[in-house]
Amino acid sequence: MSEFITIGEPLVIFASKNKDKSLVDSNDFHKVMGGAELNVAVGVSRLGHTAQYISQVGSDPFGKYIKKTILSHNIGVDYLYEDPNHFTGYQLKQLVSHGDPSTFNYRKNSAACYLNKDVVNKIDLSNVKIAHMSGIFPAISDIAEETFKNLFSNLIRNNIVTTFDPNLRPPLWSSQDKMISTINELANYAQIVLPGIEEGKILVGTKDPERIADFYLKSKHTKVVIVKIGAKGAFVKKDNGDKYTVNGFHVKNVVDTVGAGDGFALGVITALLEGQSLKRAVIRGNAIGALQVQTPGDNDGYPTQEQLKNFYKKEGIL
Repeated sequence: MSEFITIGEPLVIFASKNKDKSLVDSNDFHKVMGGAELNVAVGVSRLGHTAQYISQVGSDPFGKYIKKTILSHNIGVDYLYEDPNHFTGYQLKQLVSHGDPSTFNYRKNSAACYLNKDVVNKIDLSNVKIAHMSGIFPAISDIAEETFKNLFSNLIRNNIVTTFDPNLRPPLWSSQDKMISTINELANYAQIVLPGIEEGKILVGTKDPERIADFYLKSKHTKVVIVKIGAKGAFVKKDNGDKYTVNGFHVKNVVDTVGAGDGFALGVITALLEGQSLKRAVIRGNAIGALQVQTPGDNDGYPTQEQLKNFYKKEGIL
């Protein structure tokens, strides 16, 4: 079995090839695979670690494409289920020369929305060392939220290290209040919480990294909070009071910010899987985030071990 596991909704993304044109005016698209948690699994696998992905797709060409593509990334599909009654979610994505692209999702009542909590008890967690949880999957349906919470409970019961990225997607939630209360409840289950500073403003009411960290450290489960502070890097605080900032890397040309947060998460996760210190893990998170924002895809910038080594050498990191 795998040392890493995650749960999410995979999306077929139709990415525009017409730079800086709106989705209305774009005529040429190419098909790629996306999904925040799946991005993390792709990056974990690319760095040489074993990974499993939990989800559900439709019995349609998109679902078959998703499964085939996941397998091509050497990610396990033991818990990728097929639903003949619902479709696989998909998305339109703008191509931009810099900044955040516009997207439009077709995912309401998709197959992943109906992933039942009963599947959780079938998951073999015996060799899993770290599980990555994200605020997107519980947002897609009440069924998904229940399944997500059941998995989280099983992970805690099995003493598995869990990371949680709020990954706020307001359009997926019935209301802002529901989003805030649910995300903050779920964060309480995780050992490592990974909010962004802008997410902190929404979830906690402040952009002060330490106050954000202190809010989540009140949980009995949470040992570490790492607040992503954009180009400045990340602020780290532990439950024992230790705190420090790890500087980010200078990027001359930001092409597309999509996937940077997932890159940060997979950097932290893989370094911890390799027994590295928390500070080294955050350095890796910053590094992979910096590599990702220089590419137009959702996970094109995630490195192999050799590419990461070369980046470190170029940046003078020993």
